Amino acid sequence: MKADEFVSAIQRYVLESAVDDTISNLARPPGRRVASDLSVRSEWFNSLSEVEADMLRAVARDAARSAVFGFLAVLDGVRVIDSEKGTFELYHVGREKYLLNSSGIDLHDLLE
Repeated sequence: MKADEFVSAIQRYVLESAVDDTISNLARPPGRRVASDLSVRSEWFNSLSEVEADMLRAVARDAARSAVFGFLAVLDGVRVIDSEKGTFELYHVGREKYLLNSSGIDLHDLLE
């Protein structure tokens, strides 16, 4: 797996899934005993017009994208989370071992 394939997979299976799952849980909360706070949010969400619900979906996508972008920026070393100034190395190990965030490749720049 190459860096661009990794970021595309994260976008599809993490970012987009988070948005879809969040909206789905708002529309129809899962479980038999729905937490009261989720029930209140669900009632509110289901009262929104289609335009308002689409706007909320866009906001949820922006938030999910910002979180993934920030995480990838940490892996790239452009967003610092510790004072030791260390580096993170992300490998995909399959038939071969491949460094996904080698110098010169910024994962956060590959996010669409």
